[in-house]
Amino acid sequence: MKKVVLAYSGGLDTSCAVRWLKDKGFDVVCFSANLGSEFSEQDLEKRAIKTGAGKIYIKDLRKEFAEDFILPALKANAVYENKYVLSTSLGRPLIAKYLVDVARLEKAEYVAHGCTAKGNDQVRIDTTVKILNPKLKIIAPLREWELTSRESEIEYARERNIPIKATKEKIYSVDKNIWGVSIESGALEDLNNEPKEDAFIFTRAINETPSAPAYVEIEFLKGVPVALNGKKMDFTAMIEKLNLIGGKHGVGRSDLVEDRTVGIKSREVYEAPAAWILLTAHRELENVTLDKETIAFKESASAKYSQLIYSGLWYTKIKGCLDAFIERTQEPVTGKITLKLFKGNIIIAKRNSPNALYKKELATYGSGDQFDRSYAEGFINIFAMPYMNNRDDH
Repeated sequence: MKKVVLAYSGGLDTSCAVRWLKDKGFDVVCFSANLGSEFSEQDLEKRAIKTGAGKIYIKDLRKEFAEDFILPALKANAVYENKYVLSTSLGRPLIAKYLVDVARLEKAEYVAHGCTAKGNDQVRIDTTVKILNPKLKIIAPLREWELTSRESEIEYARERNIPIKATKEKIYSVDKNIWGVSIESGALEDLNNEPKEDAFIFTRAINETPSAPAYVEIEFLKGVPVALNGKKMDFTAMIEKLNLIGGKHGVGRSDLVEDRTVGIKSREVYEAPAAWILLTAHRELENVTLDKETIAFKESASAKYSQLIYSGLWYTKIKGCLDAFIERTQEPVTGKITLKLFKGNIIIAKRNSPNALYKKELATYGSGDQFDRSYAEGFINIFAMPYMNNRDDH
C-alpha cells in the first residue's frame, strides 16, 4: 500500500483529508506539530486514529519555533503589509521540515497537507518540501477533491462520523500558534462585517479590559529578549506570558485586506498580543541604539524579509544573507523598554540602554544645552546649496 505523511492539525480540512486519502488507497501517517495548538496531544491522537490514520507523530516544537523562527523574525521587525506579524507564515517551513523528516523515517514517497488551492500555505509547504527533498510527491486534497466549500466539508465529515469542531454557524478557519492567531472565512469574507467577539482567542474586547493599565519592562541583550519585569525568562515562556497580559488588555488585534502570494486579495483578522508587544519594544530600542542610515536600510531589509517569510522562502540563500546583515545590526541592541498596555494600546513609557545614541545634553532646550549653535548656519548653507539654482515651480 502507498504511504503518505499528512500534515495534520485536527481541524476540518485535515480531518476530511485523512478519510479522503484512505479512501484513495493510502496508508495515512499523520504528523502534528504543536506550535501552540488549540488541540491537546491526546485529542489529536484520538481524532486522527478515529478518522482513519494508521499512525500519528506529535512533536512539541514551541521552543524550536520560538528560537529558530520567531526570534530571527523579531530581530528583523518582520511585519507583512504593516499589520500581519507572520504567525502562520513562520510556522509553515518548520512543519514542512518535519514532514520531510517523518517521510524519510517512514520510507514514504508522498506527503500531503490540508492547504486550500488559493491560499498561501500551499505555496509555503510545497516550496519548502521541494527545496528540502525534491523527490517527494505532494498531494493536496483540497486542490483535487470534489468538496468545494467548508459547508460541503462539514457535510462530508458528518456523513462519515468524522469528529470536527467547525459548524455552519461558526465556520471560521483558525490557525493558532504562540506568535498569533489567524482567522478567516465565514462572515469575515464580507468586508462590511465587523468581526464578532466569538472569533477571537487571545484578546478581550476593549469594553471588557481593565480600567487600569499594565506596565511591562522587557530587557534585551543584543536583540534577544531575556527578561520580563526584571525576571530572567526563557523566550518561549515570555511569549506565552505576554499573550496573557496583552490579551487581557485587548492588545494585538489587526484586520487586514492583504495581498496573497497567489495574486488575490484576502480579508484576514489576526490577534497577536505578545508579538506586537515585543516588536514595539524591539523597534523602539533600535531607535535608541542604531544610527540613522542603519535604521533606514534595515527598514527596506525588513520589508524584503517579511515578503520572503510570507511567500514560504525561508530556506533560501537571500534569506540567509539578510539574516547575516540583521544579526550584525543587533550588536548594540541592548537595554530595557517599558511599555504601558491600556485599552488595546501599546504606549512607550521608558527607554534605557548603555548603548544609547541619544544625548540629552545635545537634545535639550534647557540650561544644560551643549549644542554649538554656531554650526547650524554653515550646515544649512551647505545642505541647501544643490537646490538653490534648481527650483521646481510645478
